[in-house]
Amino acid sequence: MSRDKNFTALLLTLALHAAVWLLASGYPFQHVSPPQAPKTAEKIVFLELIPPPRQPLPEPPSAPPAKLPTTPITVPPPDTALAAQAPDPAPAPSPDRPRASMAAPPPPTAEEWAFAAQYTNKNSKGYRYSWGQQLRSMMGTAVEGPDQGVVRFRIEIAPDGRLTQLQTLWTTSAKAEQLARQAIQNMPPLPPTPTGKPLVFDKTISFSPFANDGPPIYRDDCKPEPPVFRNPFAWDGTTPQVVAAPTPTAPLDPQALADCLRQLPKDSVEAESARDQRVMDRWGSSRTGKPDQ
Repeated sequence: MSRDKNFTALLLTLALHAAVWLLASGYPFQHVSPPQAPKTAEKIVFLELIPPPRQPLPEPPSAPPAKLPTTPITVPPPDTALAAQAPDPAPAPSPDRPRASMAAPPPPTAEEWAFAAQYTNKNSKGYRYSWGQQLRSMMGTAVEGPDQGVVRFRIEIAPDGRLTQLQTLWTTSAKAEQLARQAIQNMPPLPPTPTGKPLVFDKTISFSPFANDGPPIYRDDCKPEPPVFRNPFAWDGTTPQVVAAPTPTAPLDPQALADCLRQLPKDSVEAESARDQRVMDRWGSSRTGKPDQ
Protein backbone atom coordinates (compact mmCIF):
# COMPACT_ATOMS: atom_id res chain seq x y z
CA MET A 1 0.00 0.00 0.00
CA SER A 2 2.79 2.42 0.87
CA ARG A 3 4.46 1.68 -2.44
CA ASP A 4 1.24 2.64 -4.40
CA LYS A 5 0.87 5.87 -2.45
CA ASN A 6 4.43 6.87 -3.23
CA PHE A 7 3.87 6.18 -6.93
CA THR A 8 0.72 8.32 -6.96
CA ALA A 9 2.50 11.16 -5.20
CA LEU A 10 5.29 10.99 -7.74
CA LEU A 11 2.84 11.27 -10.62
CA LEU A 12 1.16 14.28 -9.07
CA THR A 13 4.50 15.96 -8.53
CA LEU A 14 5.49 15.41 -12.13
CA ALA A 15 2.13 16.76 -13.38
CA LEU A 16 2.46 19.91 -11.32
CA HIS A 17 6.00 20.50 -12.53
CA ALA A 18 4.88 20.03 -16.17
CA ALA A 19 2.04 22.49 -15.71
CA VAL A 20 4.32 25.09 -14.15
CA TRP A 21 6.78 24.67 -16.99
CA LEU A 22 4.09 25.08 -19.61
CA LEU A 23 2.80 28.26 -17.95
CA ALA A 24 6.27 29.66 -17.74
CA SER A 25 6.97 28.93 -21.38
CA GLY A 26 3.78 30.81 -22.53
CA TYR A 27 2.02 27.89 -24.18
CA PRO A 28 -1.34 29.10 -25.62
CA PHE A 29 -4.28 27.29 -24.09
CA GLN A 30 -7.03 29.27 -25.88
CA HIS A 31 -8.63 28.05 -29.08
CA VAL A 32 -7.17 29.77 -32.13
CA SER A 33 -9.38 29.93 -35.22
CA PRO A 34 -7.81 29.00 -38.49
CA PRO A 35 -6.83 31.98 -40.68
CA GLN A 36 -9.46 32.97 -43.23
CA ALA A 37 -8.64 33.38 -46.87
CA PRO A 38 -8.53 37.00 -48.09
CA LYS A 39 -11.74 38.17 -49.82
CA THR A 40 -11.55 39.26 -53.39
CA ALA A 41 -12.87 42.75 -54.21
CA GLU A 42 -16.21 42.81 -56.16
CA LYS A 43 -16.25 44.64 -59.45
CA ILE A 44 -19.45 46.49 -60.54
CA VAL A 45 -19.87 46.93 -64.26
CA PHE A 46 -22.50 49.39 -65.70
CA LEU A 47 -23.88 48.72 -69.17
CA GLU A 48 -25.56 51.47 -71.20
CA LEU A 49 -27.86 50.41 -74.04
CA ILE A 50 -27.74 52.83 -76.93
CA PRO A 51 -30.73 52.48 -79.31
CA PRO A 52 -29.95 52.20 -82.95
CA PRO A 53 -30.50 55.29 -85.08
CA ARG A 54 -34.10 55.70 -86.32
CA GLN A 55 -34.63 55.12 -89.98
CA PRO A 56 -36.99 57.55 -91.76
CA LEU A 57 -40.36 56.00 -92.67
CA PRO A 58 -41.12 55.72 -96.33
CA GLU A 59 -43.63 58.27 -97.54
CA PRO A 60 -46.99 56.82 -98.65
CA PRO A 61 -47.77 57.15 -102.29
CA SER A 62 -49.74 60.28 -102.99
CA ALA A 63 -53.35 59.68 -104.05
CA PRO A 64 -54.48 61.26 -107.28
CA PRO A 65 -56.53 64.42 -106.73
CA ALA A 66 -60.27 63.87 -106.61
CA LYS A 67 -62.23 65.21 -109.50
CA LEU A 68 -64.82 67.76 -108.42
CA PRO A 69 -68.16 67.97 -110.22
CA THR A 70 -68.16 70.59 -112.86
CA THR A 71 -71.92 71.27 -112.59
CA PRO A 72 -72.49 74.16 -110.16
CA ILE A 73 -74.99 73.63 -107.33
CA THR A 74 -77.29 76.56 -106.58
CA VAL A 75 -78.52 76.83 -102.98
CA PRO A 76 -81.49 79.18 -102.56
CA PRO A 77 -81.18 81.68 -99.68
CA PRO A 78 -83.22 80.57 -96.63
CA ASP A 79 -86.13 82.63 -95.44
CA THR A 80 -85.07 83.40 -91.85
CA ALA A 81 -88.54 84.51 -90.78
CA LEU A 82 -90.19 81.31 -91.93
CA ALA A 83 -87.34 79.15 -90.63
CA ALA A 84 -87.71 80.65 -87.15
CA GLN A 85 -91.47 80.08 -87.00
CA ALA A 86 -91.88 76.75 -88.78
CA PRO A 87 -91.43 73.70 -86.49
CA ASP A 88 -89.25 70.76 -87.40
CA PRO A 89 -91.19 68.41 -89.70
CA ALA A 90 -92.17 65.11 -88.13
CA PRO A 91 -90.74 61.96 -89.75
CA ALA A 92 -93.02 60.44 -92.32
CA PRO A 93 -94.63 57.15 -91.26
CA SER A 94 -93.53 53.93 -92.83
CA PRO A 95 -95.39 53.11 -96.07
CA ASP A 96 -96.46 49.73 -94.68
CA ARG A 97 -98.08 51.30 -91.59
CA PRO A 98 -101.14 53.58 -91.73
CA ARG A 99 -100.92 56.89 -89.92
CA ALA A 100 -102.51 57.01 -86.45
CA SER A 101 -105.55 59.21 -85.96
CA MET A 102 -107.98 60.20 -83.20
CA ALA A 103 -111.48 61.49 -83.81
CA ALA A 104 -112.61 64.68 -82.12
CA PRO A 105 -114.37 64.13 -78.75
CA PRO A 106 -118.07 64.94 -78.50
CA PRO A 107 -118.99 68.44 -77.28
CA PRO A 108 -120.26 68.91 -73.71
CA THR A 109 -123.89 68.01 -73.19
CA ALA A 110 -126.51 70.40 -71.86
CA GLU A 111 -126.24 68.76 -68.42
CA GLU A 112 -122.46 69.21 -68.39
CA TRP A 113 -122.78 72.89 -69.31
CA ALA A 114 -125.43 73.36 -66.63
CA PHE A 115 -123.07 71.91 -64.03
CA ALA A 116 -120.14 74.00 -65.34
CA ALA A 117 -122.19 77.21 -65.11
CA GLN A 118 -122.80 76.59 -61.37
CA TYR A 119 -119.43 75.20 -60.22
CA THR A 120 -117.31 77.99 -58.67
CA ASN A 121 -114.52 75.95 -57.00
CA LYS A 122 -110.92 76.10 -58.26
CA ASN A 123 -111.47 79.11 -60.53
CA SER A 124 -114.59 77.59 -62.15
CA LYS A 125 -112.88 74.29 -62.87
CA GLY A 126 -115.87 72.70 -64.62
CA TYR A 127 -116.37 75.73 -66.89
CA ARG A 128 -112.71 75.70 -67.94
CA TYR A 129 -112.84 71.99 -68.80
CA SER A 130 -116.11 72.30 -70.76
CA TRP A 131 -114.69 75.24 -72.73
CA GLY A 132 -111.64 73.19 -73.74
CA GLN A 133 -113.75 70.17 -74.64
CA GLN A 134 -116.05 72.33 -76.78
CA LEU A 135 -113.03 73.77 -78.59
CA ARG A 136 -111.35 70.42 -79.20
CA SER A 137 -114.57 68.87 -80.53
CA MET A 138 -114.75 71.58 -83.21
CA MET A 139 -111.14 71.11 -84.38
CA GLY A 140 -111.81 67.77 -86.06
CA THR A 141 -109.79 64.57 -86.32
CA ALA A 142 -106.10 64.67 -85.37
CA VAL A 143 -103.84 62.72 -87.74
CA GLU A 144 -100.25 61.71 -87.13
CA GLY A 145 -97.86 63.90 -89.06
CA PRO A 146 -96.42 67.41 -89.24
CA ASP A 147 -99.77 69.06 -88.44
CA GLN A 148 -100.13 67.49 -85.00
CA GLY A 149 -99.06 69.54 -82.00
CA VAL A 150 -100.02 71.45 -78.87
CA VAL A 151 -101.10 75.05 -78.40
CA ARG A 152 -101.58 76.96 -75.14
CA PHE A 153 -103.86 80.01 -74.87
CA ARG A 154 -104.58 82.64 -72.27
CA ILE A 155 -108.33 83.28 -72.29
CA GLU A 156 -110.55 85.87 -70.67
CA ILE A 157 -114.32 85.35 -70.73
CA ALA A 158 -116.76 88.09 -69.77
CA PRO A 159 -119.46 87.44 -67.14
CA ASP A 160 -122.05 86.94 -69.91
CA GLY A 161 -119.94 84.21 -71.61
CA ARG A 162 -118.40 86.28 -74.41
CA LEU A 163 -114.75 85.88 -75.27
CA THR A 164 -112.94 89.16 -74.60
CA GLN A 165 -109.26 88.14 -74.88
CA LEU A 166 -107.33 85.37 -76.63
CA GLN A 167 -103.54 85.19 -76.50
CA THR A 168 -101.28 82.42 -77.77
CA LEU A 169 -98.63 81.69 -75.14
CA TRP A 170 -96.81 79.05 -77.20
CA THR A 171 -97.48 76.43 -79.82
CA THR A 172 -95.71 73.51 -81.47
CA SER A 173 -97.88 73.40 -84.60
CA ALA A 174 -99.06 76.26 -86.74
CA LYS A 175 -101.87 74.05 -88.05
CA ALA A 176 -103.11 73.27 -84.54
CA GLU A 177 -103.17 76.97 -83.63
CA GLN A 178 -105.00 77.82 -86.88
CA LEU A 179 -107.69 75.17 -86.28
CA ALA A 180 -108.09 76.23 -82.64
CA ARG A 181 -108.53 79.91 -83.48
CA GLN A 182 -111.02 79.05 -86.24
CA ALA A 183 -113.02 76.92 -83.80
CA ILE A 184 -113.01 79.71 -81.20
CA GLN A 185 -114.44 82.15 -83.73
CA ASN A 186 -117.26 79.71 -84.60
CA MET A 187 -117.97 78.67 -80.99
CA PRO A 188 -121.66 78.84 -80.04
CA PRO A 189 -122.87 81.18 -77.29
CA LEU A 190 -121.68 80.05 -73.88
CA PRO A 191 -123.49 80.31 -70.53
CA PRO A 192 -122.51 83.03 -68.06
CA THR A 193 -119.52 82.45 -65.80
CA PRO A 194 -120.29 80.75 -62.46
CA THR A 195 -119.03 83.64 -60.30
CA GLY A 196 -120.60 86.46 -62.33
CA LYS A 197 -117.09 87.92 -62.82
CA PRO A 198 -114.62 87.76 -65.71
CA LEU A 199 -112.96 84.35 -65.92
CA VAL A 200 -109.24 84.38 -66.78
CA PHE A 201 -107.32 81.13 -67.24
CA ASP A 202 -104.67 79.35 -69.32
CA LYS A 203 -105.65 76.32 -71.38
CA THR A 204 -103.55 73.80 -73.31
CA ILE A 205 -105.18 72.18 -76.34
CA SER A 206 -103.60 68.98 -77.63
CA PHE A 207 -104.23 68.26 -81.31
CA SER A 208 -102.60 64.84 -81.43
CA PRO A 209 -103.73 61.23 -81.98
CA PHE A 210 -101.79 60.16 -78.88
CA ALA A 211 -103.22 62.51 -76.20
CA ASN A 212 -106.67 63.23 -74.88
CA ASP A 213 -107.83 65.65 -72.19
CA GLY A 214 -110.12 63.53 -70.01
CA PRO A 215 -112.56 64.75 -67.36
CA PRO A 216 -111.04 66.25 -64.21
CA ILE A 217 -111.32 64.97 -60.63
CA TYR A 218 -113.43 67.11 -58.28
CA ARG A 219 -113.32 65.27 -54.94
CA ASP A 220 -110.29 67.16 -53.55
CA ASP A 221 -111.30 70.66 -54.63
CA CYS A 222 -112.29 71.68 -51.09
CA LYS A 223 -108.90 70.88 -49.56
CA PRO A 224 -106.44 73.74 -48.93
CA GLU A 225 -104.05 74.52 -51.74
CA PRO A 226 -100.48 73.29 -51.15
CA PRO A 227 -97.98 76.11 -50.59
CA VAL A 228 -96.40 77.41 -53.77
CA PHE A 229 -92.67 76.68 -53.81
CA ARG A 230 -90.40 79.67 -54.09
CA ASN A 231 -86.64 79.59 -53.82
CA PRO A 232 -85.93 80.81 -50.25
CA PHE A 233 -82.35 81.75 -51.20
CA ALA A 234 -83.22 83.96 -54.19
CA TRP A 235 -81.59 87.37 -53.82
CA ASP A 236 -81.29 90.42 -56.08
CA GLY A 237 -77.89 91.36 -54.67
CA THR A 238 -78.90 94.80 -53.35
CA THR A 239 -81.61 94.42 -50.70
CA PRO A 240 -80.92 92.74 -47.35
CA GLN A 241 -80.80 88.98 -47.81
CA VAL A 242 -83.60 87.21 -45.94
CA VAL A 243 -84.44 83.50 -46.13
CA ALA A 244 -88.16 83.39 -46.85
CA ALA A 245 -90.21 80.66 -45.22
CA PRO A 246 -93.10 79.05 -47.16
CA THR A 247 -96.45 80.54 -46.30
CA PRO A 248 -98.97 77.83 -45.32
CA THR A 249 -102.39 77.96 -46.91
CA ALA A 250 -105.20 78.66 -44.50
CA PRO A 251 -108.12 76.20 -44.63
CA LEU A 252 -111.59 77.34 -45.63
CA ASP A 253 -113.91 78.71 -43.00
CA PRO A 254 -116.85 76.44 -42.06
CA GLN A 255 -119.39 78.29 -44.22
CA ALA A 256 -117.13 78.35 -47.30
CA LEU A 257 -116.26 74.69 -46.75
CA ALA A 258 -119.94 73.77 -46.57
CA ASP A 259 -120.67 75.69 -49.79
CA CYS A 260 -117.74 73.99 -51.50
CA LEU A 261 -118.76 70.49 -50.44
CA ARG A 262 -122.32 71.15 -51.62
CA GLN A 263 -121.04 71.69 -55.19
CA LEU A 264 -118.89 68.57 -55.41
CA PRO A 265 -120.22 66.08 -57.98
CA LYS A 266 -119.69 62.35 -57.95
CA ASP A 267 -116.59 61.46 -59.92
CA SER A 268 -117.21 59.18 -62.88
CA VAL A 269 -115.29 56.12 -64.02
CA GLU A 270 -114.07 58.07 -67.05
CA ALA A 271 -112.64 60.78 -64.78
CA GLU A 272 -110.78 58.20 -62.66
CA SER A 273 -109.40 56.51 -65.77
CA ALA A 274 -108.29 59.84 -67.27
CA ARG A 275 -106.55 60.84 -64.04
CA ASP A 276 -104.71 57.50 -63.86
CA GLN A 277 -103.57 57.98 -67.45
CA ARG A 278 -102.28 61.49 -66.67
CA VAL A 279 -100.33 60.11 -63.70
CA MET A 280 -98.88 57.37 -65.89
CA ASP A 281 -97.85 59.90 -68.56
CA ARG A 282 -96.25 62.19 -66.00
CA TRP A 283 -94.49 59.77 -63.64
CA GLY A 284 -94.31 56.52 -65.59
CA SER A 285 -96.07 54.49 -62.86
CA SER A 286 -99.53 53.77 -61.50
CA ARG A 287 -98.84 55.63 -58.24
CA THR A 288 -101.81 57.78 -57.25
CA GLY A 289 -100.50 60.77 -55.35
CA LYS A 290 -101.61 64.36 -55.44
CA PRO A 291 -104.62 64.77 -57.78
CA ASP A 292 -104.40 66.99 -60.81
CA GLN A 293 -105.94 70.40 -60.44
